[in-house]
Amino acid sequence: MESSASSPTAAPLVKRQFHVLVGVTGSVAALKLPLLVSRLLDIPGMWKCRSDPVLHIDLRRWADLMLVAPLDANTLGKVASGICDNLLTCVIRAWDCRKPLVFCPAMNTVMWEHPITAQQVGQLKAFGYVEIPCVAKKLVCGDQGLGAMAEVGTIVDKVEEILFRHGGSQQS
Repeated sequence: MESSASSPTAAPLVKRQFHVLVGVTGSVAALKLPLLVSRLLDIPGMWKCRSDPVLHIDLRRWADLMLVAPLDANTLGKVASGICDNLLTCVIRAWDCRKPLVFCPAMNTVMWEHPITAQQVGQLKAFGYVEIPCVAKKLVCGDQGLGAMAEVGTIVDKVEEILFRHGGSQQS
């Protein structure tokens, strides 16, 4: 079999820039991460630029409005406390508060009625975020009461209202 000089495998590795996404879990072995990343950066052609995009920041810059629908009790607690341990909560934490952020709580009735929920919703409102309140109905779990996410039409109408109200003041 003849080898071809134009074969992609014949090209030196250094001509291509590589992007390696490293996922880390809570294992004690995560202690090795600094050494692992340091060694990965030694690979020729490995990404090393500070000017490369940062996804949660790029998403924040890209969006004119952020809608979190549904916002479950777990994420409500994280956002109210400033925890940013996933892409969604990182985007919210990095959100430019001059732009609207709309949230639609949705959870079990007993969770909704828990005293901490009102505090957490109040905290999000104190950040300047806009709540589209949950509604009462029979929930998937069989319980009846408040906790269901607002109807889609209600959410769309509110987003449209906010976009057109704020649209003139936002810069592209």
